[in-house]
Amino acid sequence: MRPSVNTRLSNRSMAFVLAGGRGSRLKELTDKRAKPAVYFGGKARIIDFALSNALNSGIRKMAIATQYKAHSLIRHIQRGWNFFRAERNEYLDILPASQRVDGGHWYLGTADAVTQNIDIVDSYGVEFVVILAGDHVYKMDYEVMIRQHVDTGADVTVGCLTVPREEARAFGVMKVDAHGQITEFLEKPEDPPGMPGDPDMALASMGIYVFDWRFLRELLLADAQDPDSSHDFGKDLIPQVVKGGRAMAHLFIHSCITSGLEEEPYWRDVGTVDAFWQANIDLTDFTPKLDIYDNSWPIWTYAENVPPAKFIHDEDGRRGHAISSLVAGNCVVSGAEVRNSLLFTGVRAHSYSALEYAVVLPEVVIHRGARLRKCVIDRGVEIPPGLVVGEDPQEDARWFRVTEGGVTLITQPMLDRRAAETGEG
Repeated sequence: MRPSVNTRLSNRSMAFVLAGGRGSRLKELTDKRAKPAVYFGGKARIIDFALSNALNSGIRKMAIATQYKAHSLIRHIQRGWNFFRAERNEYLDILPASQRVDGGHWYLGTADAVTQNIDIVDSYGVEFVVILAGDHVYKMDYEVMIRQHVDTGADVTVGCLTVPREEARAFGVMKVDAHGQITEFLEKPEDPPGMPGDPDMALASMGIYVFDWRFLRELLLADAQDPDSSHDFGKDLIPQVVKGGRAMAHLFIHSCITSGLEEEPYWRDVGTVDAFWQANIDLTDFTPKLDIYDNSWPIWTYAENVPPAKFIHDEDGRRGHAISSLVAGNCVVSGAEVRNSLLFTGVRAHSYSALEYAVVLPEVVIHRGARLRKCVIDRGVEIPPGLVVGEDPQEDARWFRVTEGGVTLITQPMLDRRAAETGEG
């Protein structure tokens, strides 16, 4: 038999990105957008990490299943990921929950999101499907994971993080044998099983799965007929394969991408306001835990055509400057002080204002004399003159959302309510 010219498995694969979740733990940040569409890192969205990993891994066929408040996400994909060309055998399909199957229901679970689009996946003509969550921040070469899947003859290969056993209670946890075969899948167990040879550590599911498409297709069709199933990969399909098939664990450390600056593999679920704030602030460190400046593994996104950032005024007490901070394009720091903060595109910080440990989403206006510390400011918010946040937690909690970690989330409706009740503009 004539050998295949193309031996790269990613060219025979597709990425199916599950991006329909609201992410309710992000509170008001997901009032207008799904969690994968939440901003991250100064100019990107969270979903850009999964898509960039797929693209950089060599995968040129992708589908994105959307559901909750998808407009912001769809618009971002249309603007920033519109370079796929069908004549080059490249595809990126957006698959909203549109009641395409008999019964007319929305996506009932993560597996059902794929089941309702079986005909579309069929049309790609792929051998392997990589199931991805669209709401995690990490860099990973999926080709390595697909290669392991083929070499081990697995029915499913599950991406796994190595975490301390105490932390594993919040995850789906894999119990594996000495060869890496998963013998048990436990959802958020009270007593997570340790790893072979390292009982203090556990294997937690990343929500990344590799299947042969033929196998997954039959599995999905059978699951769709099961009235007792919740039609979810983690709750139903993966445990089923563990019991009756060959499920293998893939360790993230074997396929994570580092530039040499990262001290350890980086993966974050930025699913809470505290985690979101921390992951963004981490980027301002002298040596950040995640290197987003690595041109060998770029994080692709919508590249807006905007002017450079600008810093103006040079007087004592009114000097526009930023220290240990990330400042995106079209920002104007006008006589303001910015420290250990991250400013997204189009922020305006006016004279005598001060920001410290602040994550400021796009097109925020910060008026004169405002002092903001350890906060997240939603897109388009207008901070009134002289507002002080981060110095009196009890006062902050009267008007804004203050998290367990002491981060203050500020949105425009919160400010409007404060203005209405206090008379302050």
